[in-house]
Amino acid sequence: MRSRTLRLDEDIDPFAVGSASGLLWHHPDGTDPTLAGVGEACRIPIERPHGAEQAQRSLALLAGDANSAGSSNETGGLDGPGTGPVAFTSLPFDRSKAGELIVPEIVLAVGPHGRRWLTITDDGTLTQSEAVDRLHTVAHEASTNTGDPQPTRYEVVAQLPPEVWRDKIVGPATERLKAGELDKLVLARRVTVTADHPIDVPLVLSRLRGRFPTAILYSVDGYVGASPELLVGRYGDVVRAHPLAGTAPRSADLAVDGRLAAELFASDKNRWEHRITIEWLLNGLLPFCSYVDAEPEPSIVSLANVHHLGTKVEGRLSSPAPSVLELTAALHPTPAVGGDPQSTALAMIEELEQMERGRYAGPVGWVDGAGNGAMAVGIRSAEIDGNQAKVTAGNGIVADSDPVSELAETRHKFQVMLGALIQP
Repeated sequence: MRSRTLRLDEDIDPFAVGSASGLLWHHPDGTDPTLAGVGEACRIPIERPHGAEQAQRSLALLAGDANSAGSSNETGGLDGPGTGPVAFTSLPFDRSKAGELIVPEIVLAVGPHGRRWLTITDDGTLTQSEAVDRLHTVAHEASTNTGDPQPTRYEVVAQLPPEVWRDKIVGPATERLKAGELDKLVLARRVTVTADHPIDVPLVLSRLRGRFPTAILYSVDGYVGASPELLVGRYGDVVRAHPLAGTAPRSADLAVDGRLAAELFASDKNRWEHRITIEWLLNGLLPFCSYVDAEPEPSIVSLANVHHLGTKVEGRLSSPAPSVLELTAALHPTPAVGGDPQSTALAMIEELEQMERGRYAGPVGWVDGAGNGAMAVGIRSAEIDGNQAKVTAGNGIVADSDPVSELAETRHKFQVMLGALIQP
């Protein structure tokens, strides 16, 4: 089995293909290709937390001799991030739990400047024209009403009553933070949505795209979301991240909305929470970099439902550059989804949260055979299986957090996925 990357002249929408096939990465800021996968060539296990290098080597082997075959028609003269063998992944939050790389049989890619290509991973029997026909078929199915009934009734059930989460989990956690056990703790809660018919994943993604046009949209093995946060991206020797920490609700009243954003920017509590994450991430990247730096001040990142504090980070990787999988292993989980100090926070999450996070807040994204790729933080997400979806939201808790406000914040965050899942 090997991978072949070929130039594509036809205009096929990767968003339509990926939303229908269940393998999609769409980062609208222009740094990444949009990627859609069809079929499944193989799955490569990732043993965690120390299996990133082995998984990367296994993926790289799929390049075979395709790029040295001496035929310009074999590779189309294409190289760079997203060419050669490409895999999608969505890893569990618990970094001791194994994950997988999913290598599609066909990957459709559209680069930042409109350049298009496809990669075929198989035994060499699938032709380019056959692959293109399959992509057209999947895209057509995504845009065609199949006649399947759409959900009309929904039941939303919290795993824990909201007041229990507020008073029995967040309340005691703030007391322990005040006592100095740790600086920050992220606590999450979950609701389950059950519909009367299977949930239409392409429709969910379309709604997310319409409402959150600046978010990273992803769909991997039933895990679907619109994340505002890039955990890490690796492009050759360039590394980028865009961590978020600190949140405020939005308002339809422009004056109120502006005041809420200004209060978030000036909030000592939120600035402190944000600074913990930035310093932790810089310290995590520094061993891999000849240079790394962050913007001197955070900026307001405004989504349809909330404002966040965000800071862009960029650096140059030392040679040989680690793969995005290795960088992910070093950085996840950041204080934005776990807490600080990390070991204390993770132990307290296991003690207090009363649920298994699964893939919530885990890394989700893509990697190619050269180690390029990007991982989002798997938040604003749902694990969808048939007519059921598990939706999780979490908050950063510090010593002066107010449990009532923290509960309200989770409700704002739930609206991202609930609004996409439940038909108005």
